[in-house]
Amino acid sequence: MLKGIDPRLNADVLYALRAMGHGDVLVISDTNFPSDSVARETVLGELLTMHNLTAAEAVEAILSLMPLDTFVEDFAARMEVVGRPEEIPPVQQEVQAVIDRAEGRPRPMVPVERFAFYDRAREAYAVVQTGERRFYGCFLLRKGVIGPDA
Repeated sequence: MLKGIDPRLNADVLYALRAMGHGDVLVISDTNFPSDSVARETVLGELLTMHNLTAAEAVEAILSLMPLDTFVEDFAARMEVVGRPEEIPPVQQEVQAVIDRAEGRPRPMVPVERFAFYDRAREAYAVVQTGERRFYGCFLLRKGVIGPDA
């Protein structure tokens, strides 16, 4: 345990968050996502895990340290429900609420079609697989910056 660091964050995730730079993307995945095979194609090249957490719990812990990008519209993305792209299931609503709290204002995630999501995930910095068992608990988070006065 370390002071001031959310205990849900393990050493491997902390390493990745620190190593990422502005604009790098972190994938948060549910248990059904092809996390290991996708992670092998990322910059980090290995799967990170936060198995005992829901997607919202993992995102909350991650956003306690990682700022989201403020320069782009796709600072955070959610996987679209196949055949119902406008539907936002409860797991995505929960993550949206975490993002809004972290940002201090409503900031909607952008939807990404399922196979486009896979393609974007392969280009990410790293993949963190959570213990989320609900469908469509998959997200892309783009790292922002911390200014010199922070």
